[in-house]
Amino acid sequence: MEADNKKLALNIVSSKVNHKGFGAGAIDLSNVSGIIIDGDVAYLDEGTLHAKSKIEKGIKFSTNKDDVPNGRKAWIVWVAVDRTEEGAYYAGMSACEMLIDTEARKGWKILADHVNKMDAAMKRKFILDGLSDVEREALRKQLIAHNEEWWNRSAQDLKDALA
Repeated sequence: MEADNKKLALNIVSSKVNHKGFGAGAIDLSNVSGIIIDGDVAYLDEGTLHAKSKIEKGIKFSTNKDDVPNGRKAWIVWVAVDRTEEGAYYAGMSACEMLIDTEARKGWKILADHVNKMDAAMKRKFILDGLSDVEREALRKQLIAHNEEWWNRSAQDLKDALA
């Protein structure tokens, strides 16, 4: 029963030492997580990094929007967390649009866009274009609910973008 109540957590930068040599320069995803926005609800989903989030499971994706005429708009928001001496904060964030038709088990997304937006979040950029006011509010509430201290230490640019 306790496993059902396990709280999901955003990944945070590990304290491991960066070594040079084999594997140097590899992408480290230990500080990136995904938040799903579906309508007016935002939630952390640990499956996003492997395209196995709750909303994506069982969906056959196309790169053609016309293949999903009855799809509802949903978003994956890539969230990068960083740490200063004061503590952790939301350092980068970018939103990627998807269309999901759960009944038809079809969806639309552009994988290259998701990869590029994840990279932008990891580079400490905020790209939240396209989010409606309702979606921005849901994301802001989720970020604060997850860790208000991280929110308080985050850049004013992010707070303004989600105001």
